[in-house]
Amino acid sequence: MSSSTVPAATTPPGLPVAVLGAGPVGLAAAAHLLERGLEPLVLEAGEQVGASVAAWGHVRLFSPWRYDLDAAARRLLEPTGWSAPELTGLPTGAELVEDYLRPLAATPELAPRIRTGSRVVAVTRQGTDKTRSLGREQRPFLVRTVTGGGVVDHLARAVIDATGTWEQRNPLGAGGLPALGEDGAAQFLAGPLPDVLGRDRERFAGRHALVVGAGHSATNTLLDLVRLAERAPGTRITWAVRGNSVTRVYGGGAADALPARGLLGSRLRAAVEAGRIELRTGVTVTALEPGVLEPGEVEGGVTVVAETPAGRRELRVDVVVAATGFRPDLGILRELRLDLDPGVEAPRALAPLIDPEFHSCGTVPPHGAGVLAHPEQDFYVVGMKSYGRAPTFLLATGHEQVRSIAAALAGDAEAAADVRLDLPATGACSSTPSTAEADGVDADGVEVDDPVPAGAVPAAAGGGCC
Repeated sequence: MSSSTVPAATTPPGLPVAVLGAGPVGLAAAAHLLERGLEPLVLEAGEQVGASVAAWGHVRLFSPWRYDLDAAARRLLEPTGWSAPELTGLPTGAELVEDYLRPLAATPELAPRIRTGSRVVAVTRQGTDKTRSLGREQRPFLVRTVTGGGVVDHLARAVIDATGTWEQRNPLGAGGLPALGEDGAAQFLAGPLPDVLGRDRERFAGRHALVVGAGHSATNTLLDLVRLAERAPGTRITWAVRGNSVTRVYGGGAADALPARGLLGSRLRAAVEAGRIELRTGVTVTALEPGVLEPGEVEGGVTVVAETPAGRRELRVDVVVAATGFRPDLGILRELRLDLDPGVEAPRALAPLIDPEFHSCGTVPPHGAGVLAHPEQDFYVVGMKSYGRAPTFLLATGHEQVRSIAAALAGDAEAAADVRLDLPATGACSSTPSTAEADGVDADGVEVDDPVPAGAVPAAAGGGCC
């Protein structure tokens, strides 16, 4: 048959809305869908809800609980006898999971609608690819997952992608590509938010660590390393950034309405000025070369080759923390019709509001279904992934996104358009940073309200997240 004669399918009644990801925004989406009388099906790749958050569970968010709890989620939790945490407190990632996400997922309404261990590998329209237009919006979505039992396909009337960006990390190299030898140096890479004072302590104690990046993930790790160095003699810390200035990394200090976030930058500045952290600016990592063992050495370390304003330089270290940010996994959406900004990889209407070349803070006008819509009808990307490569996402923003989308899917256009957001002022925010400042900041995306080391003076992903 030619494309003009292919009969249009009709979406069967009763299909659920597929929610991809059981993190804070995905579970909030499911709660809002239920309130609207819509059936959610939550598909989570991990073996537990909030799996990505649990991976940085030792980090403390800089947003207090007040901004971390979704209203519809709370309405599901309260009849179960759940007690809300102190709203002014700053949770760690682990506390966010244990005290909020797990109880929420265990409610009678949500528990039977969540499938863990279900990794989404593709989303399409049933029976057609993205090149076919006729009757496209009448066909159900097909969401393909891989589980322990094999491949499972799910049909859905709509799809909300809340899969985040945690598993899609930016490489160390420039131009969006890995540095030469980076893939073969995995044993020397510690990930974007290692548990320096806990699980990963032995990798850092008494060793030379290089932290690459200029976001809140880098800041948290650097401050943890400073604390470790106080207890473990011989611990050395080098911090490398691509730009020539770290002014924006230090942030607004006491001017930040999230005191914990402002304190992060102030403490980092003090540690650098005191010589506890060696700062190197204008660094572009070009290669990683595993070292050759010297006599008496147990581990050879790795040589980091970089281009700097002074020319080619080499630095031998024991471990590298690549806090270089995150990017969305668009591969699973290949068969959908998306309208993305070519640079930020966020929805085209949202991108100008969050582009890190022009915005340095977490403030953004309230936005919902209208801004997040794509040519693919009834498909939305939400949460950290909706920000593409921009690192300034806050959890409260995601809650309002999914509230609006649930209203839109339920046919309540007025409620979908009435978007509101209660966020604190962010202190030092610039909509037109200088070139030097802009160059000094590498994308950092964990931001689920930016993390700060647990046990440290409060300060926190998913500028970054949270």
